[in-house]
Amino acid sequence: MATPSPEGETRGEQLSRFDPVERLAHWLTALFFITLILTGAALYVPAVIGFVGRRGLVERIHVDVGLALPLPLMVSLAGSWGKGLRADLRRINRWIPGDRQWLRLTFRRQSTSHLKIGKFNAGQKLNAAITGGVMLVMLMTGAVMHWPYYWPLSWRTGATFMHDVVAIFFLALVIGHIGMALAHPPALRSIVTGKVSRAWAKRHAPRWLEDLEAGP
Repeated sequence: MATPSPEGETRGEQLSRFDPVERLAHWLTALFFITLILTGAALYVPAVIGFVGRRGLVERIHVDVGLALPLPLMVSLAGSWGKGLRADLRRINRWIPGDRQWLRLTFRRQSTSHLKIGKFNAGQKLNAAITGGVMLVMLMTGAVMHWPYYWPLSWRTGATFMHDVVAIFFLALVIGHIGMALAHPPALRSIVTGKVSRAWAKRHAPRWLEDLEAGP
């Protein structure tokens, strides 16, 4: 059987994969994370803050954006406009047999095209879960660092260490996430336009396509 080309997966009937609320929440969260990474790097590396100057302003931006980080997700989930996002979060939290096989085959660099994958593959589900955990850890440790007088010394020391370690780990995760997005243009395009072709869905998310065709 011939393998569909990436170009072929962008043509044909278009299906809605992400609604405007989901796309806006994704890009606002991405913008906040990038701001945190850049300001965090400026604060962490003396040479960078020396070049930028105004450490107080950089620190203020870092803290304010960090506190605002959950807002796009929370607002997007709050009302009737968040129906699509809530449905996708349920999909992300639900693992199916094909997900475990996907992880195993991907780790072995074997084909996964025969698996009945849903709207999100196991890698995307893991990425979402880790990102959510990182948000929680960074908020908690950042709060201890920003308001140190309310906590014992051991907490402040541990929070600083954990904040730095998780930040470095998350930077690596972000780089990997961007690399995967660039390597899969139709998937990247779907978070920009909200659309994927039926051919793409049939190849990469056949279980989701079956659910769409079955109706509510």
